Amino acid sequence: MPRSHPLPKIWLMTDARFGDDQLRAIQRLPSRSGVVFRHYHLATQQRRAMFAKVLRICRRRGHLLLLAGDERTALRWHADGFHQRSRGQTALLHSAPVHNAREIASVKRGNPEVLFLSPLFDTSSHPGARPLGPLQFQRLAKLGKSADIIALGGMSRQSAQMLSPRIIHGWAAIDAFRKKSA
Repeated sequence: MPRSHPLPKIWLMTDARFGDDQLRAIQRLPSRSGVVFRHYHLATQQRRAMFAKVLRICRRRGHLLLLAGDERTALRWHADGFHQRSRGQTALLHSAPVHNAREIASVKRGNPEVLFLSPLFDTSSHPGARPLGPLQFQRLAKLGKSADIIALGGMSRQSAQMLSPRIIHGWAAIDAFRKKSA
């Protein structure tokens, strides 16, 4: 898929935990970052209205915006791509969430350009979930080598700097961008 700029290295995953600071957090991102719009908790009309607000900010700041959901909805909503485990060729940027070798093998058949591999470290998004840790993360990242790997799960600017750019393309977070953590 042709893009107007390279794939971002920094990604924000939208989340209800941002509360009223969600839009400001997106504005605070470095220009040409990426945003994965989730907000599954909202009814369709509310979700679309919030997406429209996020889209305006993303266009102004040069951010890439992916809709967590199907390609058809992403096209209708004018997203740059979609974030979902699916199969088949697409005209949009396709990313997929993966957590283990089985999921990587499954989604690779759909040729996603980007894999969000998680959780690398302990994360408040999934309390009690066992993190992959650096060695297991690297092993899994190598399995997904046909796609760009985005590290997710307990990530921050500091932890991202510890990872080899030969293994990951970038990193994504929620808490690292929340006002109290920013």
